[in-house]
Amino acid sequence: MDSTPYCRWPVNIVARDGIELRKFGQEIEAEELGGWRLHADTTGLIDAGRGRQRCAWCGTDPTYVAYHDDEWGRPTFDDRRLFEKVCLEGFQSGLSWLTILRKRERFREAFDGFDAARVARYTARDVARLLKDAGIVRHRGKIESTINNAKRYLELVDEWGSLAAYAWSWEPHAAGGRPAAMTWEAVRAMPTTPTSTALSKDLKKRGWTFVGPTTVYAFMQAMGLVNDHVDGCFVRRAVDRDRRAAGPVRGVRPITAARR
Repeated sequence: MDSTPYCRWPVNIVARDGIELRKFGQEIEAEELGGWRLHADTTGLIDAGRGRQRCAWCGTDPTYVAYHDDEWGRPTFDDRRLFEKVCLEGFQSGLSWLTILRKRERFREAFDGFDAARVARYTARDVARLLKDAGIVRHRGKIESTINNAKRYLELVDEWGSLAAYAWSWEPHAAGGRPAAMTWEAVRAMPTTPTSTALSKDLKKRGWTFVGPTTVYAFMQAMGLVNDHVDGCFVRRAVDRDRRAAGPVRGVRPITAARR
């Protein structure tokens, strides 16, 4: 076995909006994932105890395991949580998602719980305040993008009623190119999809920033618009049950191929 600690994981990394640098198979320091190692010939699963398996990308770090088990891929309909996810996916650009998770509570405090109406009113003084906050990612472009996107969020809600209604209208289906089996190879082959590319294009048209196709697909994965837990992961069936129980989102107007 190669003694160099690394893993191959399904979380994208983007240098900046519009420049996609994120790749499956990127080498990540093992210390970020609790010392866990994963080789390229993996099935994408690791032992989760009690006769279960989970997606290997979360490793053994308790924060990451909890995120995988309880949050990632679970269908989300709360607008504030959805807006938070969009913003944090943008902040992740160039960083590991675990870094963002560890800073998430401070992000929530710094951005007024991602209350879009309040964030939209931020001024240059707030930008200066946030740039001094060591508990978040101090990147002027990403901070200003969050403020801009809060304003765009309010415009979108005026049209759609909620971010949830808009986001769930983009839900892809098996007939639309989703893999018949969610294998590790299938997940690795989807850093972007036609749907994430179309959704990214539509958001950019509306004035949103830091919403490239790869970042948008990570948002789709996180909010449960798709279920990318690998076949065999014990969470996958639970997510499918949650999706069936949720049913259709009220107010959703399906996005037709023509409109895309």
